[in-house]
Amino acid sequence: MVRVQPSAIHGQGLFATALIPADAVIGELVGNIVFEDGPHVLWLDETRGVHVVNDMRYINHSDSPNACYYDDLTVVALRDIQPGEEITHDYRGDDEEREECELDFAA
Repeated sequence: MVRVQPSAIHGQGLFATALIPADAVIGELVGNIVFEDGPHVLWLDETRGVHVVNDMRYINHSDSPNACYYDDLTVVALRDIQPGEEITHDYRGDDEEREECELDFAA
C-alpha cells in the first residue's frame, strides 16, 4: 500500500503504491515514548512524545494534508490518495486539524 522513496518536500517520503480510499487506515505509528525532541518524534502532549521507528516516520508536513494521526496512533486517509502521491500530515496540530482527525492524545 505504501513505500518510502525520495520526496520533493523533504528527504524521504511515504508514498501510496495503490489507491488509498478516504477514511482507510494507512498504518500505525510504532515507537518508544520519549521526553526529549529529536528526529521522527511525534509529540503526544507537552511532555511526552513517540519516537516513530517504522515507515510512518517518513510522513512529511503539508499545509494541505491527505492523512492524519488518530489518538490510537493510526494514520488515516483524509481523502482518496492516488497511487504515486506522497502521504502528508499537518505537523502544526492546530485546533481545526484536531477536530478533523478527532485527536485526543492527552486522554
